[in-house]
Order: sequence, then structure tokens, then C-alpha cells
Amino acid sequence: MGTDLALVRLLQLASPALPIGMYSYSQGMERAVEDGWIATEADALAWLSGVLERGLGRVDLPVLARLHAAWAADDAGTVARWSRHLLACRETLELRAEDRQTGQALARLLDALGVARAAAWTRDPAATLANGFALAAVEWGIDQRQALLGYAWGWLENQVLCAVKLVPLGQVAGQRLSLELAATLPARVDRALLMADADIGGSAFGLALASARHETQYSRLFRS
Repeated sequence: MGTDLALVRLLQLASPALPIGMYSYSQGMERAVEDGWIATEADALAWLSGVLERGLGRVDLPVLARLHAAWAADDAGTVARWSRHLLACRETLELRAEDRQTGQALARLLDALGVARAAAWTRDPAATLANGFALAAVEWGIDQRQALLGYAWGWLENQVLCAVKLVPLGQVAGQRLSLELAATLPARVDRALLMADADIGGSAFGLALASARHETQYSRLFRS
């Protein structure tokens, strides 16, 4: 990674303690549990594997790579284009709101930490989490591949915590999920780095359906 400090900064950026509210989003998992689609550890593994394969690995990670390159080149137009592209890939109102809210929250945090280029994104409706993450990575000397790994791990950790709370699963089961799914992340990142622009895109129909149904769920703990 170049320096130990860059590694420490990546751990900080990917931490669930980062004050951007990620703990309040389940990305449709709450509805999937409510409807009985996820009832066991094996179900949670299948769900998360599917979202990694059809969503994060084909959309978020390759777009994050482009955002990292654009911030490194100080290319504001390309940054804006890819952040808008990512929002356009969100299939429900909740998923778009989540990305915008966490993206703006991360921009506010970075602005407060002295990252001047984040200020313009604190209220921008095209803000996304990946956009802020890429900016922080560039500012803090985190290279592109490691940034993608950290982003993917942060997503996975949050989703496993959601499964532990919602299904519910035991803590050991959660660690088994993290261990197994984390082993797939390096290959997914490598594939994302090689992906052509025209190949970016994916659809997890079950996730979209669960997210849309969550918008009208009567009793819920999570915002998505």
C-alpha cells in the first residue's frame, strides 16, 4: 500500500464506526427476512453471494475504480458523471436515498477533516458513498486496488451485521459468513479493475423486489 499510514486510513474509512449512518441500512435484507427468504445461515450466504456477484462486483467496484482515477486526475467532470451513473443503477427509491444520504454524510465528514474537495458534495444530489470513498482514498494515499478491497469489506461487514441482527444469527455464524465471503473479494476486485465501461451493470432482481417492498413495510428497524 506504500505506507503503514495508508493502511490505517483505509481501516478507518472502512470501519463501521465511521459516522455516516451505514448501520441504519439493510439494503432490502430486512424485507427478505420478513418474507421468509432469509431464515438460516445458508440463506444469508446465498443472498450475500448473489448481491456480491450481481450487484457490488459488477457495478459499485468498477465505478469506484473510475472514481478513484478521476479524483487522482482532478477531473471533476468525470467524477460527476460516474457518481450520477452509480445513482442511476439503483433500482428503488430507498437504495438511491441510501447512496445519496451516506455519500453526503461522508462528504460532510471529509470536509470537517480538512478535505477541501469534499465541500461541494455535502449537498449535491448526485453524491454517492463510492464517490466520497474514492476521494478519501486519493487524499489519504490509498491505492486503487486496496481502496476497492476496503470498500467491499465495509459493505460485507455491514451486511453480515444486518443478518446477525435480523435473521437472527449467532456471532460465530456471522464470522463464518465474513470469513467465507471475504475470501471471494480479491478476485472480484481484480475482475472489476479489468471491466470495460460497456460491461458495467448488473441486476439482483430479488434485492430490488425486497427493497421496493421494504418501502411500505409496516414495522421495521432499518431505513432500507
